[in-house]
Amino acid sequence: MPVQPSRNPPSGTPLTGRRADARHNRARLLQAAREAYALNGSDVPSSAIARRAGVSAATLYRHFPTRGSLIAAAFSEQLSQCVAALDEALQDDDPWHGLRALLTKVCAMQAQDRGFSAAFLSQFPDAPDIHHERARAEESLALLVQRAKDTGQLREDFATSDVTLLLLANNGVLQDSPAASMAASRRLLAYFLQSCAPTHGTPLPRPAPLRLDDLYKPPHRPR
Repeated sequence: MPVQPSRNPPSGTPLTGRRADARHNRARLLQAAREAYALNGSDVPSSAIARRAGVSAATLYRHFPTRGSLIAAAFSEQLSQCVAALDEALQDDDPWHGLRALLTKVCAMQAQDRGFSAAFLSQFPDAPDIHHERARAEESLALLVQRAKDTGQLREDFATSDVTLLLLANNGVLQDSPAASMAASRRLLAYFLQSCAPTHGTPLPRPAPLRLDDLYKPPHRPR
């Protein structure tokens, strides 16, 4: 009886090379996505990212079937940094210092990278890790804000939604020049932090009904 050929290719066959090529293409796509998002935000078409990486659109979709999965993968490192900054703020013995440090770090990340916020703050149904971390961020941020109020260092009418308001405003002052973006962001944050001090003056208007989910949603256009 003739010997049947093995169905498993030996090591060193083209299959190994194809796997290496796949890893290389994935790395190129992620690098191209980070660069494109940093320059132009997360609205860059996937086809443009494929061209930037030097691969076909089919290759891109083979690795990242949806736009959300690409954005989430491209900014996984920033997501980890954001979560770490929040955890560090919660561990600070001085909650007001922790809150200031958190806002400073997040605003700086936002100013340095136009696409950063999309990974942590936008809605992507196919990125459950982002949804989980965003929900935890909402709870942790509310706890940090309350602690700062309890120490008397944060005005009583401050609302957690004011942080979303700050990030929306911070996104609006970003410029084409990284240096100009950082300068504008620092000044805006300084104004914001000064306004957070306890005061016996005129109370603020009612808080805006904003959540982290509201960042980077497409604007509502009336018909």
